[in-house]
Amino acid sequence: MGKFYARLRRELTLYIRHLAWLHATPKPAPGTKRAKAAENVPKLSRLERLKKDGITQQMPPNPVPHIVDRLLEIGLVEANGVGAVPISWREINEWQRATSVDLAPWEARLIRHLSTEYLAEGRRAESENYPPPWRAPVTRCEIETEQARLQMVLG
Repeated sequence: MGKFYARLRRELTLYIRHLAWLHATPKPAPGTKRAKAAENVPKLSRLERLKKDGITQQMPPNPVPHIVDRLLEIGLVEANGVGAVPISWREINEWQRATSVDLAPWEARLIRHLSTEYLAEGRRAESENYPPPWRAPVTRCEIETEQARLQMVLG
């Protein structure tokens, strides 16, 4: 059973990290020309930018959506005096009490771990050059579209 939980944890961690990458608002390095140019531009998260550009974002496989749903209901992170922190055990326990849902111990630990990963990835992803933790496989249609664009540019 240990291998199953380890695989589940890896797959959900990838899903949550990618979600955090999408929710992050990239910032150029301070003191650069790009930072000065971006001062008066509205700040959009990667997901908001993709939606604005009409691009549908794919997500990594989510083997147990109910765990992610519970994390989203509890809250991805919570606020403290200086900023966001991972959800606390107290918050998880209060959610269980309020909803009358009893999480298995491994589910509670996994939800806390996912919150920690979300927060850490979100902070790393604030760099505009930070790569996504997951990429969807390239489809034949995407290859053909890019080739057509390249042909238009190069003639």
